Amino acid sequence: MTQSISIRNQEFILHPIGGILWVEKSMLLISDVHLGKIAHFRKFGAAVPQKAIHKNFILLDELINAFKPFQVCFLGDLFHSSLNKEWHFFENWVEKTPSEIILIAGNHDIIAPEKFQKIGIKIFEELEIDEFLLTHHPTERDDFFNFCGHIHPAVRLRGFGRQRLKLSCFFKKKKQLILPAFGEFTGTYVLEPSKEDEVYAIVEDEIIKV
Repeated sequence: MTQSISIRNQEFILHPIGGILWVEKSMLLISDVHLGKIAHFRKFGAAVPQKAIHKNFILLDELINAFKPFQVCFLGDLFHSSLNKEWHFFENWVEKTPSEIILIAGNHDIIAPEKFQKIGIKIFEELEIDEFLLTHHPTERDDFFNFCGHIHPAVRLRGFGRQRLKLSCFFKKKKQLILPAFGEFTGTYVLEPSKEDEVYAIVEDEIIKV
């Protein structure tokens, strides 16, 4: 189940797979996919199943089929490492994906820009669109609302007794929204919300405001 929110008179739809549709722009925002990380781990002997490599692409397809956006904007750390065999899977995925794809470069995006440009992906350090600033690292700028990633936000919920539950989340501040990490095996970082913050936790197939 998705969750719609309004920010500066624009509609944004949060999806439990981990992306946000900017309705008025038909732009899908996704952060921290970290493609190549699983192949990188396997290369150095980590016991990660081969089929896990394809999980990110399956989820990307599911998200794009749900929204059918004109444009997909990756907010950094699209590819985790230097080139490995996952790049070929990514090339095939780009070829069959009808949406235009752009990338806001993140700290892990070390692959030569020419490789992305060759498959039709434009790369930016950041983007200012109307009153919104799209970046990888959380960034504060006067008069702008910032969409970003990098943190891999999570929230810890406390239940009865010693019960603890850590959930990935969309973490919204007054002038900023941090997207959850999209990729498998990315890890999370627990943030402590203030009274002014809004937290939208991902609970299985739902977005729940906590």
